[in-house]
Amino acid sequence: MPIPPEVTGEEIDPDVRQELMSLPKGLAEDVSRNLVMVAQLIDEDPEGAYGYSRVALRLASRVAAVREAAGFAAYATQKYSEALAEFRAARRMSGGVELWPVMADCERGLGRPERALAMAGEAEVQKLDKAGQVEMRLVAAGARRDLGQLDAAIVTLQSPELASSAVHPWTARLRYAYADALLAAGRDAEAREWFGKALEADKDGATDASDRLAEMDGVEFVDAFDESEESEDESDVVVLAEDDDEDADLAEDDGDDRDDSVGDKS
Repeated sequence: MPIPPEVTGEEIDPDVRQELMSLPKGLAEDVSRNLVMVAQLIDEDPEGAYGYSRVALRLASRVAAVREAAGFAAYATQKYSEALAEFRAARRMSGGVELWPVMADCERGLGRPERALAMAGEAEVQKLDKAGQVEMRLVAAGARRDLGQLDAAIVTLQSPELASSAVHPWTARLRYAYADALLAAGRDAEAREWFGKALEADKDGATDASDRLAEMDGVEFVDAFDESEESEDESDVVVLAEDDDEDADLAEDDGDDRDDSVGDKS
């Protein structure tokens, strides 16, 4: 797959670059450039990112960072079985637990919420950092909802992190998930309050909390550009154009008559 010349591979995360140092220099550069493309495209063009991840995987399948990137690209395209296999391979190579929550979410994607819940109770969760533990809590709550256990999902999300007024990168998503669960349980007033709190913490637009609040308040966003008005305007233009054509035809006919009369007089 073609890679823009401005992508050099130097943009790669330093830790990943360190992993790639085990490869020959030219190969490491090729892999780096493909991994940069995965990172750049995974949000806007998941299929494109997936394609580049497959190239990197073919070049360096024994590098944990490559297997992890391939896993996230597969995850972004909802290829959950493939993603889970790549995450497992990356975990075996690195020995870390950082991928535990997304592995559990792959189980949800495969229609196995019970397995996701079982993973939420494993010892690996205690080894996660705070962000990882919050992510695991979100996955577990989602699994509860998959099973129709709304009240249990709400309880799962209730935590010191949720109650804290401090704002972290995961705060908006945690509050949003809690609001969404409350709304699903019919607790609308509480849901509205928590959507508002999610919006307050969502500085990067990671959620659609503002849209959900507007929906609850019955606010409808109307496009300022009215297609019906445009159609009417276009109709007027067509009619005017037709009138102009008719006038031109009449003028041409009059011209022909004048020519004929001159000929007759001569």
